[in-house]
Amino acid sequence: MAALDAIFASSLLYPEYANGVRRTEAREAAFNGQLAVLNAHLRITPEAMGPGTTAEQFRACLDRHVFLWPTERDCMAMASMYSRREPGEAFAILRFAARPLLTEHFDHIRLSKYDSGSSPRYPHRMSYRKSCDMLLPIGQFMTKKGAALPAAPSQIKEVLVELQLTPLSRYLQTVYCSDPGRVPVAWSAIREPLVLPASQPP
Repeated sequence: MAALDAIFASSLLYPEYANGVRRTEAREAAFNGQLAVLNAHLRITPEAMGPGTTAEQFRACLDRHVFLWPTERDCMAMASMYSRREPGEAFAILRFAARPLLTEHFDHIRLSKYDSGSSPRYPHRMSYRKSCDMLLPIGQFMTKKGAALPAAPSQIKEVLVELQLTPLSRYLQTVYCSDPGRVPVAWSAIREPLVLPASQPP
């Protein structure tokens, strides 16, 4: 990310999976002389899908986006969850200036009321069904209505950017990392330690 000053959607990084093929394990991808690791897709059961949408179509839709979370609380919850799944791994949270990022990428921003890529344990109990229609263009926020669409800022669970977020250096404010020594030199001036709830002393 630091070397290319960008975050790219996985469909650009690994085109072989851009048609919705499920990654069952992490994959390394070479892109513009840099290596990126793409996590495995969670399995989404057909019962979780909306009418006329397959899991493959939905994965292809998600893979065309870069995912951001709107609050520190959401970011910490995600980092804590993954730290339990992958003990011993280093984690980082990047804080961006929201106003210029949203303004300059306005036509490529989507909003989600739910954790779109999650794999619900009990899909028959879901209050919504997954489809590309649940990703609301920001220009339609608070005008287009629907049970699966965010109707207020407090309902926004995810912010998605189509294809790529660049230049990072224009928006990046702070890099929080659980292993500060792994933060790229280019970002060292804005580096801060990341202390996850599970690792905090009692």
